[in-house]
Amino acid sequence: MAGWENFFLAQVGASAALAGLVFVSVSISLPKILVQATLPRRAFQALAVLVQILVTASLALVPGQPLSFLGIEILALALAVWIMVAVFDLRLLRSASGEYRWRAVSRTVLSEITAILYAVAGIAIALAGDEGLYWLVPAMLLAFVVAMIDAWVLLVEINR
Repeated sequence: MAGWENFFLAQVGASAALAGLVFVSVSISLPKILVQATLPRRAFQALAVLVQILVTASLALVPGQPLSFLGIEILALALAVWIMVAVFDLRLLRSASGEYRWRAVSRTVLSEITAILYAVAGIAIALAGDEGLYWLVPAMLLAFVVAMIDAWVLLVEINR
């Protein structure tokens, strides 16, 4: 895993900072968030996606850990988050209507692709070692996009 340390350190720092942003956006808009059934789940999902980045990157920084263990840990975390994300996404799709339907579909597609990429990364790391780490790059970057979309909605769009 030589050469990956800086990448994972950056992911830890960025995900922790953005998780703080989500907490702030939720605290600022809490009354408006609680009125709408989908928004508390969306806030939780944004935090879960950021915590997934944080935990994955932290696990990757454990010195001397065999890559097969790391791959299994990432896969287990990916499956847990994927189940939660899928349940939330299905609820979002069922409740979305009219002008918000397209947004819900595109948001769901992004979060499901992210979940799949994490699972593939876990399998690839467990089986192929270092080469599998490259699957984490699009997984983490797309997870940041998903979390930022959610943070934007919780902080800005909710106040329109």
